[in-house]
Amino acid sequence: MSRIDPDRVQVILATDCGSTTTKAILIQKIDGVFRQTHRGEAPTTVEEPFADVTMGVLNAVTETQELAGRRLIDADGRIIQPASGDEGCDIYISTSSAGGGLQMMVAGVIRQMTAESAKRAALGAGAIVMDVIAANDKRRPHEQIQRIRELRPDMILVSGGVDGGTTTHVVRLAELIAPAKPRPRFGSEYTLPIIYAGNADAAPLVADVITDGFDLTVVDNLRPVLERENLGPARDAIHDLFLEHVMAHAPGYDKLIQWTDAPIMPTPGAVGNILETIARERGINVVGVDIGGATTDVFSVFDGVFNRTVSANLGMSYSISNVCAEAGMDNILRWVHIPMDARELRNRVKNKMIRPTTIPQSLEALVFEQAVAREALRLAYLQHKEFATTLKGVQRQRTVGDTFSQESSGETIVDNMALNLLVASGGVLSHAPSMRQTAMLLIDAFEPEGFTTLAKDSIFMMPHLGVLAEVHPQASVEVFERDCLIHLGAVAAAAGSGKPGQACFRYQVRGDTLEASGEMRVGDMKLYPLGLGETARVAIQPERGFDFGAGPGRAVERDVEGGTVGLILDARGRPLQVEGGVEGWVRALELYPEGSVA
Repeated sequence: MSRIDPDRVQVILATDCGSTTTKAILIQKIDGVFRQTHRGEAPTTVEEPFADVTMGVLNAVTETQELAGRRLIDADGRIIQPASGDEGCDIYISTSSAGGGLQMMVAGVIRQMTAESAKRAALGAGAIVMDVIAANDKRRPHEQIQRIRELRPDMILVSGGVDGGTTTHVVRLAELIAPAKPRPRFGSEYTLPIIYAGNADAAPLVADVITDGFDLTVVDNLRPVLERENLGPARDAIHDLFLEHVMAHAPGYDKLIQWTDAPIMPTPGAVGNILETIARERGINVVGVDIGGATTDVFSVFDGVFNRTVSANLGMSYSISNVCAEAGMDNILRWVHIPMDARELRNRVKNKMIRPTTIPQSLEALVFEQAVAREALRLAYLQHKEFATTLKGVQRQRTVGDTFSQESSGETIVDNMALNLLVASGGVLSHAPSMRQTAMLLIDAFEPEGFTTLAKDSIFMMPHLGVLAEVHPQASVEVFERDCLIHLGAVAAAAGSGKPGQACFRYQVRGDTLEASGEMRVGDMKLYPLGLGETARVAIQPERGFDFGAGPGRAVERDVEGGTVGLILDARGRPLQVEGGVEGWVRALELYPEGSVA
């Protein structure tokens, strides 16, 4: 990347090689500002009969160049660099989740401590964590060895022990991995990478155990002391080895690696990267979600600490039956405001599993799918909160009040009252027929408190911008702000609970195009139009027992930005009580066509 002067960059081409579709976007500097101008897509070609990922890349880029009227591929089938006149690009970058993405196992001495830190490092790097091996996970050694053989991970991250501590337990972990010798997914000559990020004193002993058939990389301890995590070196090593080993053996990636101006990054890792960049640049707390057919990824940055979780059993097509089983049909149907036949719903779920690309063709089908989505998102966020915690195993001073509390160290760092920006992506959110439906799905599932900005990823551009942030941060932030995010608006929601109908808060809204005031009662919702680029000053006086961030009953004033939906006032309280209120909320926000509510 040193050969490129960021000040001279005018045209950027980026691709994301997904498991089914390869997406290309073109970014150009227009009037001194980077903008996303054109996009194209084509089927991913990593599988047989093509078995060459670059074919799908070139097909997607070909569509992009035809739409842009700009030649990007030369006669030899290579991307033209640098840009000159009306052809070529200055930077070409790519992400990938083709072939199942990066699949890892992690190992640690204590499951709730070093193993959990290792899992955080792997997830943060964009990996799917297939299993966690720990000295205290209650499986016998031969069962753990068999598990490693069965799963055939692309990479294993080993951690354990603080620096200067005992070496015995972490060496035992190495002795489990060495005899397993899992067969690679890609290529007969593939050497399984092992990253050791544990007690520095044990590194030579681990190297003596993990020898033939493995490629051992030793990095700094990810838990050098109990009170601190150091995930950066392990994450960097995962990215490097993903490129050198996993991608190098996947069909066609050896060519793609030569084309790119930055290391290929796992798609989820790139999404996390752009959210981290935005949180850092703006000094805000962010939550992002990507809901797919089989999994739901949740990303968060609170006070600069990044976390990612993958809910592998919560999705909208392949995993839809798992959502129904885990949430329970009663919890799904509480979001439904029109009569539905239980038998028909069971058939609808089965049809979605065997025909995953179908979209709702009727109001009933749409309402049901969005009800399932609310539960999938809610459950995925609960799992994220349980994982995104302060460090377990850290001693802290306890008070008399703690004697009666079941909470231990390892409390969630996710704070909905401190959440500034909530970003949605994934088909059911990005392609909802109405932006209001997307906003309501986010509010119902995540239950933001106080003042929160709502947005969605317009065309799932975040992976491209995540890897771009590594080489041209200015361009990534400018495109994220102007073209990636569609601002839905803002929600002002009261934390606290009360009886339906009792006073919740009084409000006054003043903007260039909006003047409003009134009182909200528990269970009420209101929507005020506040367009893109418009701002308003919102003053709220909550009743005793309700909080908007300054404390129960304390007045708050805040500037909010509008969007395609506007300003939503939410007096339903937190935690959200759903029963009996859905019809009123659908009517208040006009979520579905007139006449769908009795």
